[in-house]
Amino acid sequence: MKLTYFEGNPPNFGDELNAWMWHELLPPGLLDDDRRVLFLGIGSIIQDIYPRDALKVVVGSGFAGAYSRIPEVHDGTWDFRFVRGPETCRMLGLPPKLAISDAAILLRAIDNLPAPTEGISTAFMPHYESVERGNWKRVCDQAGIHFIDPTRPSREVLADLRGAELVITEAMHGAIVSDAMRTPWIGIRTMHHVHRMKWYDWAASLGIRYSAATLTPSNGREMWAYHTGRWGSGRGARAVFGSLAFRPVNAAILRASASSLRRVATFEPQLSRDDAIESATDQAVSAIDRLVADYALRPVAFPA
Repeated sequence: MKLTYFEGNPPNFGDELNAWMWHELLPPGLLDDDRRVLFLGIGSIIQDIYPRDALKVVVGSGFAGAYSRIPEVHDGTWDFRFVRGPETCRMLGLPPKLAISDAAILLRAIDNLPAPTEGISTAFMPHYESVERGNWKRVCDQAGIHFIDPTRPSREVLADLRGAELVITEAMHGAIVSDAMRTPWIGIRTMHHVHRMKWYDWAASLGIRYSAATLTPSNGREMWAYHTGRWGSGRGARAVFGSLAFRPVNAAILRASASSLRRVATFEPQLSRDDAIESATDQAVSAIDRLVADYALRPVAFPA
């Protein structure tokens, strides 16, 4: 079966976990280049973009609502082992028992994870889109908070999340992986509204009453987009907000953003209950065991 996930440019931490995590969990040879069977793991990738005649095997993926139309998942070409959360089940008309959690919870079943980075007190991880349009490295430097770049190699990001005492994150998988590694976290309300529903989907799977904090935008481009809902990222936006005339405004916004980040760092962090994360992990591992038995040990029945 063909490992299928969102491969962005720049790369995004949560999606890039797929590139190596499944090879640690599945037997050699199960993942190959056979596009007749698509393996869908981490990400909001339950979409209507896949070939009708391919079998889609879903292991912990989610439906994000705004990314695509609702796919026809009851046509005999989908095999759901588990999904990210109850909202995905509700929107797709799936049995509630499939809402185990995001597939990244399976990091807990891997022994040879990268060692935790030492010396990180509080860290901030923006959404990968905010790295390009924002100024969050400078905000973190001014606030005295460790910056985690979600476009760095995923093993390096994972080491930082494991080592931090507290993670503040706009990136959902910053929270998902922190929670799985038992690192307390504070979620930040994403700048762009299309990314918000999936947070509640995942949080509900673990009984987390998700509460998002808000940060002051990090520069003029983000401030303009935050208030207008227009997310221009082309040369025109860069020219306006990077101009000499706009630099004093950007400097003031930077100071305000650093102050808001320091303020959020004092909030009460969140973490799922130990029994909830352990139960979900056990269910996810059992789902993987059944998947291996069904696909590695038996002939695959392709859609008609």
